[in-house]
Amino acid sequence: MPHFEHVFEASASGESPITLLALHGTGGNEHDLVPLAQELAPRAAILSPRGKVLENGMPRFFRRLAEGVFDLDDLTQRTHELADFVAEASERYTFDRARVVAVGFSNGANIASSLLLLRPETLAGAVLFRGMVPIVPSEPPALGGIRVLLSNGRRDPLVSVAETERLVALLTSAGADVTLAWQHSGHDLVPAEVPLARKWLEEQQWRPSARG
Repeated sequence: MPHFEHVFEASASGESPITLLALHGTGGNEHDLVPLAQELAPRAAILSPRGKVLENGMPRFFRRLAEGVFDLDDLTQRTHELADFVAEASERYTFDRARVVAVGFSNGANIASSLLLLRPETLAGAVLFRGMVPIVPSEPPALGGIRVLLSNGRRDPLVSVAETERLVALLTSAGADVTLAWQHSGHDLVPAEVPLARKWLEEQQWRPSARG
């Protein structure tokens, strides 16, 4: 399987309704979002890889040329590599590929959005914290049946309100069911987002047939 340093935690109950694909932000690692994932969905299995690109020694999931300017060739390559990793991990750890839900923060949210746009078969849904448009595909994907929660800050210096609305429009136009939750915050997560995302996850019906 494509090599990523990663953590996998099977469902504590032995019956995992979903597997959360935990995707850290710049400078994070495979351990960073595991506690958050556990809090968001206590019964879920968790797959948490470490980004393979280093920026000044800090792990990321893809290269950027400047703040908010992405290396699209590298992004495309890394997106396909991550999608292949998830597919092969599902065989190794025997979790249901049809019920993988990404939970990403910042750079992790952006690679999750890229998965939705370039390899939509990888995810049944996503929780995106501080996400922005990573890439606009030449052909829009078919995202019918995929549910997305996007939680962004109105005072975020890195992701503007207009950029947030652009991501919502891009995903919605491809058929995704997008819930946008605004936070009175900047780029950092705030405590209110945890119960919000947990409730949203609990309300979804993550069945294999949900994506048609």
